[in-house]
Amino acid sequence: MAQSFLDPVLNPLLGLSPLIIVAVMSFVITVLITIIYKFTTKQDLMKQLKEEMKELQKEMRGLRNDPTKMMEVQQRSMATNMKYMSHSFRATFFTLVPAILFFGWMNAHLDFVPIQPGAEFLAASTPQEGAVGLIMLEAPAGISLLSKKNLTLESDTLEWKLKGNEGSYNLSFIVENKDGNATQQRSYQHPVIISKGQRYADPISKIDDPVLKLTEIKYGRSKLLNLFGWKIGWLGTYIIFSIIFSSLLRKLFKVY
Repeated sequence: MAQSFLDPVLNPLLGLSPLIIVAVMSFVITVLITIIYKFTTKQDLMKQLKEEMKELQKEMRGLRNDPTKMMEVQQRSMATNMKYMSHSFRATFFTLVPAILFFGWMNAHLDFVPIQPGAEFLAASTPQEGAVGLIMLEAPAGISLLSKKNLTLESDTLEWKLKGNEGSYNLSFIVENKDGNATQQRSYQHPVIISKGQRYADPISKIDDPVLKLTEIKYGRSKLLNLFGWKIGWLGTYIIFSIIFSSLLRKLFKVY
């Protein structure tokens, strides 16, 4: 997994449940965005424009039977809204970089379900089209291979079932194929992390090999919320929390 300079600061959160991590991150990011927005915009002007938009919307509701006048008021409302958005653009620019950094960290640490100690998991590989040969999986000490070790590259499914103890490991994918009369053998390492916490390695490694395209650990996608059967990942959960926190914080800090 790629390292981020945010890891030393944020990695202690990984001992918490993913839902709590997203709630904390959402609150911190929303506070940061709210404060930046407040001090990089002219709040008196933003308040005036917002009140003007409310008045114009109220005026439009009373002109439903007069389409011509309603269209005129609607155009004024759109012009005011555009002015409001143009003034808020500077704040958006300042908040973009920190938001991207925080989002990158969450995507790296919350997108998948970690492999628990003793739980079965799948390792897989994808051959190049038309590849012929043999692929073997070597598991290090601490990980048990529960399925057949050697598979042909022509197989429909190239998967191995494993389980292991807590720790960081490297699985060895060994490719063997013939080039003329000579047999060639190459080995590729793929990291796997087994952890009780919110830790996992990069699920996919791309391989530059004539017969092998990639190796993979099949982590499950993380779902943090279940709303009436609709299972939501970290990003959707973040959006829900941020809407709630933004509404509360804007009122608290009197941000328009």
